[in-house]
Amino acid sequence: MFVTKPPAPQRPKILAVDDNPANLLVIRRVLAKLDVDVIEASSGNEALKATLDDEFALVLLDVYMPDINGFEVAEILSQEETTRQTPIIFVTATYADDVHRLKGYGFGAVDYMAKPLEATILLSKVQVFLELYRHRVALRDALSELSERNRQLEIEVEQRKQMEQEMRHLAMHDMLTGLPNRALFMDRLESAHHRASRHNGMFALVYVDVDRFKDVNDTWGHGAGDAMLVELAARLRGTLRENDTVARLGGDEFALVLEELDDISDAHRLLERLGKALEVPMCYRLRDGEDVALTIAASIGLAAYPADGAEVNALLHAADQAMYLTKRSRDTA
Repeated sequence: MFVTKPPAPQRPKILAVDDNPANLLVIRRVLAKLDVDVIEASSGNEALKATLDDEFALVLLDVYMPDINGFEVAEILSQEETTRQTPIIFVTATYADDVHRLKGYGFGAVDYMAKPLEATILLSKVQVFLELYRHRVALRDALSELSERNRQLEIEVEQRKQMEQEMRHLAMHDMLTGLPNRALFMDRLESAHHRASRHNGMFALVYVDVDRFKDVNDTWGHGAGDAMLVELAARLRGTLRENDTVARLGGDEFALVLEELDDISDAHRLLERLGKALEVPMCYRLRDGEDVALTIAASIGLAAYPADGAEVNALLHAADQAMYLTKRSRDTA
């Protein structure tokens, strides 16, 4: 079994900037005692270019250079998001007076060193900034890891919320048609009753039962029966208003709650529209590719609040009885 090793941490990098190769050689030899990579630049422009490619724990920056001087380089670095936190030690023999020191500090310098460089002092100063850099990198990595964990946690929470919403939806909706099931229908019916009783309004409860549904299953198969139920659900939703409730109670039984009615004639007009929608035959394709036209016939029972019942149970009974009478008259016709 092969185990993948984590990548080795990169060594800190120090940028040494000086137009004198001898000074760069001194810095290189002194810092060779440390576990660092020294990147050398012989001009200000080279230094700026180097900062585009690498992150540095420290910049040892000569002040006097022919193209752009150290002060100008420091000012540019202080204005860039990626380099403004990089510490700079000015290395100079020319600008060692207090005025130039203050100017350098204003451009982001953290220290000054005079030429010729003293190895012990240089090592001591560099080690301090290397330790600060390691702590800064460790903190940054920890914050990055924490941010990633928080992002993963947010994703997990969102996924859990979606799963819970889906589970709640499945628990309250019919799997075949997507309509509210009996439990959600009863909740909607109770809410409609509460609103109507509080505002002295009216609403209608309607039962819809598919006629001779067993014959459809026996003749054309359960696939045809399921397709008929799905089509009926679609026509119910397409005919009624957005604020009306359409539910499947089970099997071939559906129920409607029609709210915001001015009088019972509003409910009758909606049911007339529904009747016309059901008159159009639905097309069903059999397994052998043959298309058959199926007629959706349904018995409908209507009960209005408060005329047919002041309580929910009374309304349910009234609508059921009205639907039963309609079905019995159809069967005996």
